[in-house]
Amino acid sequence: MKLASVRHRDRDLVAVEAEDGTLVDVAELGVAAMDMLGVVCGGLETVRQIADGLAAVREGRRVVPRIDAKDVRWYPPVRRPGKILCVAMNNSASNSRKISAPDHPAFFLKPSSCLIGHREPIRIRRYYGSVHPEPELAAVIGERARDVPAADALRHVFGYTIMNDITGNGMRAEDRFHYWAVYAKADDPSETERVEQHLSYAARYKGTDTFGALGPWLATRDEIASPDALDVRCTVGGETVAEDSTRYYNYKVAEVVSFISYFHTLEPGDVLSFGTAFKPGAGRKSIHHADLQRVPGPIEVTIAGLGTQTNPVVIEEGELGPWRMT
Repeated sequence: MKLASVRHRDRDLVAVEAEDGTLVDVAELGVAAMDMLGVVCGGLETVRQIADGLAAVREGRRVVPRIDAKDVRWYPPVRRPGKILCVAMNNSASNSRKISAPDHPAFFLKPSSCLIGHREPIRIRRYYGSVHPEPELAAVIGERARDVPAADALRHVFGYTIMNDITGNGMRAEDRFHYWAVYAKADDPSETERVEQHLSYAARYKGTDTFGALGPWLATRDEIASPDALDVRCTVGGETVAEDSTRYYNYKVAEVVSFISYFHTLEPGDVLSFGTAFKPGAGRKSIHHADLQRVPGPIEVTIAGLGTQTNPVVIEEGELGPWRMT
């Protein structure tokens, strides 16, 4: 089953996709969820209630209004998740570029304020520098997870959706530090030593407004036979820049959920994004050629079983404002 958070005729609602591609308000099926988080927290009982209602509609035992998908505004499926955790450099195609790397998933946080829905514009300001898309599989947590072994991890997933993890390479370069970190010496903790390090913080280049396109659908877990074998395709301005598969992730979805749960308690509605699919398209262009300052949108991300997410790109002129005190 595919669910969505939408606005229709000045009303926000949770909708389910009917067999003909139209949408049905879950409230018309007797589900009293106020938002997607309510559906997620309702778990299997709520999913069964929606499924039974749809079956009654399909069999003619219930008549409900249908909504044309073209007539809604699409929100992110979960509009304000408690946290968004994204895995960095999880595609095996990036392994040859690693000078050194940890032997476990490395992840960062994006703020929920960066999220936009299907068809909503990705807004790029000139002073951001280069910006490119990153098409990714994402999961929404359905059950609280803490210290969960990989073998049990997927039962904590409610469903799957599409994330476009927009990335500002220009801001990443600007926010890079090359410095001497100070540590206590391993053999003498009373003494310190300096260690040369390079780092860049992700808050701007990953978390700027509109840098997280999510949706359109949240497909329940039973819709996806294996999250580790899904084809991914991304186009920018009609040109394919990624043709890939989640089978090339270094760490499987269950492994990522498990690993993160040993550090962060995962709560219902939390979003996990599993890494960029970026093997070049047939024309050999890659997402790294798709600088949104230079290449016009729209951006389309398609993942097998999850549909297609489309977002226009809007370039905003203007200078960085007077943020320093005079």
